[in-house]
Amino acid sequence: MKLARVAPGEVRIIGGHWKRSKLAVPHSPGLRPTPDRVRETLFNWLGQDLSGWRCIDAFAGSGALGFEAASRGATEVLLLEQDPALAESLRKNAERLQASLAGGPLPLVVRRGDGVAVLASLATGASARPWDAVFLDPPFGADAGNDALVVRALTAALPLLGPEGVVYLEAPRAWTNDGLQPLGLQVKRSGKAGAVHYHLLERLHQPHHPPGG
Repeated sequence: MKLARVAPGEVRIIGGHWKRSKLAVPHSPGLRPTPDRVRETLFNWLGQDLSGWRCIDAFAGSGALGFEAASRGATEVLLLEQDPALAESLRKNAERLQASLAGGPLPLVVRRGDGVAVLASLATGASARPWDAVFLDPPFGADAGNDALVVRALTAALPLLGPEGVVYLEAPRAWTNDGLQPLGLQVKRSGKAGAVHYHLLERLHQPHHPPGG
């Protein structure tokens, strides 16, 4: 299938209610929207229908991951973005797309703030409810200190997950179970596209020992 051409400054939603819709994205240094083919792989892993899911896109940027989840029926999607121009762009795209749904708006919320700090605050909220997926695509580069940021983000995300909840992580290197298990997580699926390693993580399941074993 030939993919629709997307101009610089745009991201295309690839499935669901808003399939083929384009999102305007302002120029921002270091912004790396998750490529179409990686998103396609991710949502093949998650399943095409996310009805009833609660999802957080913690370093939203272009919003590609969060909007994709909402497009596929997620009941609640929280987009977190610290950059004011990107946060405003996310709000405008959300308003435009939600207005296009004949059945009414989906509960997609944009919140400006530091992704890790907001995740931590959600985990300590008095009425905290579990989330089904947390998407983590933190900034990375030669001086970004990505490993430390990933550890902080994973540590903040884990308490938010339900028993079957998952974390999606993009990083400049592969994360293995050796590094993840001390954080209470393990690799469920993983892949690589160019310089980006992407991972679907789940809670660390303790091995089952039969009674008397």
